[in-house]
Amino acid sequence: MEGVVDDLMREILSAINPYDLMVTEFIRVVNQKLPNRVFYRLCPELFNEGKTLSGTPVRVQLLGQHPQWMAENAIKAIELGSHGIDVNFGCPAKIVNRNKGGAVLLQYPEQLYQIIKAIRQAVPQTHAVTAKIRLGFEDKTLFLENAQAIYEAGATEIAVHARSKVDGYKPPAYWEYITQIKQALPIPVIANGEIWNRSDALKCMQLTHCNDIMVGRGAIALPNLAACIKSDNQPYKWKQTLALMLDYTQKELAGRKSDYYPSRIKQWFTYLNRQYPEANQLFRQLRVHKTTHDIVAALEAAHQQ
Repeated sequence: MEGVVDDLMREILSAINPYDLMVTEFIRVVNQKLPNRVFYRLCPELFNEGKTLSGTPVRVQLLGQHPQWMAENAIKAIELGSHGIDVNFGCPAKIVNRNKGGAVLLQYPEQLYQIIKAIRQAVPQTHAVTAKIRLGFEDKTLFLENAQAIYEAGATEIAVHARSKVDGYKPPAYWEYITQIKQALPIPVIANGEIWNRSDALKCMQLTHCNDIMVGRGAIALPNLAACIKSDNQPYKWKQTLALMLDYTQKELAGRKSDYYPSRIKQWFTYLNRQYPEANQLFRQLRVHKTTHDIVAALEAAHQQ
């Protein structure tokens, strides 16, 4: 969810949903201890005791391949106030994988083990060390070995996106593999993949026997998805979602990323199109707009209709 669920989106979504935890976009670790400003830029919630303004805990997510540097940056994140450390072994982006980060490491269970072990030994036991994986890189043959390596290294939780890197985001999600991981590990296993509504969530939990799920794209496509799942709330109507987008717009334009607003709002629409027919109609108008002024005017006009 890099470039999508930034701190502003986390603020907006946590205000209307009962999330137990949110995770940052990944912080890329290569060969150094990163300065404080990098952590504060990607996780400004650290200025608020590691929580969103509405009180949802936020966990810093790291991505990298070198155990020592991952451990040193994990310590830094904890010292700055992160609620635990999450490690990204799931990112399928080509540029990340070419640089030996994300899902490419799923080919090497021993390296997964060494990274998590180094972080676990460095981070106080009072803080969670978690990891997100996919079912594999080119295939799913190592899915259970990878999960066991992460557990044996000392992880306290593991989240599983039920696809391989090659599968990308194409349906279906292979939840049955998560069932096997859940049966094999004594730590909490969190299910992820193709959860777009409450019905999907219940089916996933029933099949996998997981008590917890993680949502990504679904949280953007249906803004109050977590409230629908946990509290059986009604899904937001299109008018409510438009109002939320205007709130997001006002805060984005007042913030440090205002130059990126046109691309960010269009990106959000690519997810909303799945849930709302009205979003597809409005997006066809927005695609031709180049300026922030024209995009905001189109949103406001649609909300007033």
